[in-house]
Amino acid sequence: MNKLAFVLAVVAAIVLPVILSAFRGRGRGLPRPDGPCDVYAAGGTPCASAHSTVRALYRDYDGPLYQVMRQSDGRTLDIGVVRKGEGEAGGYADAAAQDRFCKGTYCWITVIYDQGPMGNHLRQAPRGRFGGHAMGGFNNLPLADWAPVTIMGHKVYGVFIAPGMGLRCNDTRGIAVDDQAEGQYWVVSGSHYNDGCCFDYGNAEIDSNNDGDGTMEAAYFGNAHNWHRGMGPGPWILTDQENHLAGCSEDQPEAGCDNVPTVPWRFVTATADGEPHRWRMMGGDARDGGLETYYDGVRIINDRNSYDPMRKQGAIVLGNGGDNSVSSQGTFYEGAITMAGFFPSEETNQAVQANIVAAGYDVRQLTIAGSADIDEPKGLMTFAPGEEKTVSVKFVNTGKSLINGLRVKLELPRGWKCAEKAIAATQTVLPGQAVITGFKVTAGKRPLQGDISAEAVWRGGSVSAAMKVRCAPPVKINEFCLDGGRRSDNSYVELYNTGDSEVDLSGWTLAMRPVHMPLFSHVVLPEGTVLTQGEHYVMGLAPSGLSVKASRGDSILYLRRAQGLVPGDTVIVGTGAVSEIRIVKSVRTPEKRHLPTSIWQPLPDGPVLSIPKGSSNIPVTNTQGFRPGDRMAIGYGAKYPVTSGETEDYEVVTITGTGTCGTQAYLTYDARPGDTVLRVSSVENIRPGDVIRLDIDSRGHGIETVKVKSVGTASEKRPFFGPMSPEEAGSGLQLEEPLKFAHSANLPFSVRGQGISFEPATAQVHISNEPVLALDCYVVLEEPLSRRHPIDEPVFSTKLNFGFDGKADLYYGGPAFPLGGSMRGLDGKTIHRGGPGSAAAGSIILRTPGGVVADALNYGLIVDPWAAEGYQGASGKGERGNCVGLYPPEMSMGRLLRMPGVSYSRVPDGWDQDDNQRDFRISVPTPGETNIVKE
Repeated sequence: MNKLAFVLAVVAAIVLPVILSAFRGRGRGLPRPDGPCDVYAAGGTPCASAHSTVRALYRDYDGPLYQVMRQSDGRTLDIGVVRKGEGEAGGYADAAAQDRFCKGTYCWITVIYDQGPMGNHLRQAPRGRFGGHAMGGFNNLPLADWAPVTIMGHKVYGVFIAPGMGLRCNDTRGIAVDDQAEGQYWVVSGSHYNDGCCFDYGNAEIDSNNDGDGTMEAAYFGNAHNWHRGMGPGPWILTDQENHLAGCSEDQPEAGCDNVPTVPWRFVTATADGEPHRWRMMGGDARDGGLETYYDGVRIINDRNSYDPMRKQGAIVLGNGGDNSVSSQGTFYEGAITMAGFFPSEETNQAVQANIVAAGYDVRQLTIAGSADIDEPKGLMTFAPGEEKTVSVKFVNTGKSLINGLRVKLELPRGWKCAEKAIAATQTVLPGQAVITGFKVTAGKRPLQGDISAEAVWRGGSVSAAMKVRCAPPVKINEFCLDGGRRSDNSYVELYNTGDSEVDLSGWTLAMRPVHMPLFSHVVLPEGTVLTQGEHYVMGLAPSGLSVKASRGDSILYLRRAQGLVPGDTVIVGTGAVSEIRIVKSVRTPEKRHLPTSIWQPLPDGPVLSIPKGSSNIPVTNTQGFRPGDRMAIGYGAKYPVTSGETEDYEVVTITGTGTCGTQAYLTYDARPGDTVLRVSSVENIRPGDVIRLDIDSRGHGIETVKVKSVGTASEKRPFFGPMSPEEAGSGLQLEEPLKFAHSANLPFSVRGQGISFEPATAQVHISNEPVLALDCYVVLEEPLSRRHPIDEPVFSTKLNFGFDGKADLYYGGPAFPLGGSMRGLDGKTIHRGGPGSAAAGSIILRTPGGVVADALNYGLIVDPWAAEGYQGASGKGERGNCVGLYPPEMSMGRLLRMPGVSYSRVPDGWDQDDNQRDFRISVPTPGETNIVKE
């Protein structure tokens, strides 16, 4: 398609819906102002994508802004814009609809809709070079209510990104690729950032990987010091151009880029524009004034010329790096990217900034929290049944006029009490003035998780806010042990009753979910379990446990560990009345430890495969350890988007054949129409007959699917390392048919591989990133089982020298705490990175029989964001969110592994401020006894 035809198609796609929408929107009410994409279009640079959870970015856009999904039942709701009405221009997000839908439960943001014509919607980011914290490396979804602000005088919600969260669109339409021109802007919080890589919005790699210098062009905000940096402590406005956060043309300025100042504003506008041989970066206060040009000049200069020309790929990333690096944090409100080939003028960018300023960004008007947390609300208060606490409500007059007759009201859960549910706070509130009102609230007698809501009402206006509360008997996760990381099987979790009376724990459950894995089981406390005042209760990891469930009549037990067992040994399956004693007939243990395996995730297409019922083959990330004739387990039960709300199970099948695993690679040479050979970075696991999808849909490019005829050799260099000799270029992949379109060097592609075949055919649906387990550790019994036993049922034997080596009140069979990999310091100041699937991180959640959370925590990383407890927005160097750190900054990972044992404890016992990071300290292991800090 030539440029003129492309522009005409774009204009038609934009203008026709606008005209129709304008006719639909006629009626009473104030006229809605233009949005930033109307401004871009007026400047001759139309938008290819427009994302916001706070307002419409086109004057006549009345579609959905974003989608939320609630934890309680998995239902979703599209949140749209408020339509214009009597005396109302509308155009801002309908936060009230979200509040109604999410009342009493948590909601995730699952989609941010593209308001433009191309449908580049942002969804849960798939894993890339770095894995996110959800199942299989998916990124966590943002929680929907963590970033309330005011716009156009109304409450709306931004997108709060904690480390491990991210949204993305890899398979885009109309976004710039290669060295094509583009413009982009975003509005972010200036008070939420860190030095992790990388809080970005913009053009990124379509395979979620690091594909080399110049394969990104995205806006960045934070104070990372690894590449370019600005003056002062930060945060800074920079651009991410892959392997470089860029602020000037020098490759590595020793003192930083002196043209990039520390940003002082609460709300920040930034632009990142590029065209051949040039890029420009502008920034300013989103509430006042114009933009300053921080840089406008040549590309980064280095000896490889690796940033000129650019090799952009056209994905859209929000919240993390192009290679899915997930250590960053920040809050996003709105952003847009122009069509491929369109570079906005400075005048257009200034007009976009004027539009943003006119929208009236401001802080939240109403906040509800504990009195000590009112300026930094945790978003959660924990009550014991019948306990009285002070709840404070803070109102800020964000308008320009006096407010008269302000009253503050509370809405409490059923059975809760407050002496005064409505208080006349003050008669007059000046613009910018804050008023704090306190309420004495007494919790009900029954376990509950829900909301306390507040409403501020005045003459001519009102605003509401909510805070999550839970009420449960005061039993805390008091200590847990990884044994210094040397033996992840020597593990335990200790509970402690902090109350003044005994608590019946019958039927309570403890869930432990390692990072990257779904939840498979719960530890259920048996009937008659009573914890008296000040008493400890220890749950220890058994020597082994079932890795999949066992049925009545089974004579094979698939185990977590079996080393040490020999034929003739005795094993006990289960505990108490359900236990069974059997003699071992034979034993098999794995020859070596294999990399974790999951169902293949294709990029840029996908990113989720759905393997239907009745399938007898699955594509996988790795085939090591899988042998024909052996059994394997395939996880099922997850849904996309992936959350921490579901429990998975395994479907067990018999392997009939193993082929190649999935491969992610890229082109090393430009390919032209008519070519029948692709020069590629890897030919590993690629076979004749394999099908490859190439490219994305953008100007001058097209998507096509090709079939491999024969396989040669791979190239030895990356494209930006200079020209290759014929020997270095390799013979590549011979295709069955000539190419129809041009495809650029560095273009990623995915081959799904031949996968693993099995029988019988699947009885369940399976999706990408669900775990696939080689059942290569088992014992054969002399006599079959008489009962069914669930996954993670404990298995005992005097020959199994694993598991907790102390005395436990209850033993569980798994999961074991993960060992090695990504760890962070107790205060967030250090981080140790490991490979995907190896992170020492997880979540632990304690629930009453009715499912009410009594206590919860994350360790190592924010694995389950809703269980993080405590404020997540602390900013600055080393901040990685609120979770239990595994070692302090002055301690190396190696030193931790050499220690005889450490645990993580509340000191004193039961100390709880609803804050994972502050509540736990490294301690001497003291299962069943008073906690002692390790000096």
